Amino acid sequence: MRLTADMWVSAYLTRLRLSDIPAFVVRKGDLTAGNILIKLNTLDGQATLFQRMHDLMTDTRKWDVLAQGDDRDVEVSIVKQSGFDPDLWVIEVEDRAGRTLLDEPGFA
Repeated sequence: MRLTADMWVSAYLTRLRLSDIPAFVVRKGDLTAGNILIKLNTLDGQATLFQRMHDLMTDTRKWDVLAQGDDRDVEVSIVKQSGFDPDLWVIEVEDRAGRTLLDEPGFA
């Protein structure tokens, strides 16, 4: 059984909050199966956009960088992705140290 997108986002936001990392939902997608993008804003004009990908060779999921650089350029990538996927979730994480917790167990 897979977690719904809504449940995964809720758990992720809770884990971030417990680590004192500010985050919020920028775009709410399909509650059941919407894809999720994580935007890391380091509050210095730079950002990184992560997308969860399924590796068919290893049958695992991992977070890949979809866009990185100037915050405005990353926002353009989000708008572009939103045009392809109306069910898309976008979570923005704000952390000067660059922490997303995506590498921790349970978030792949």
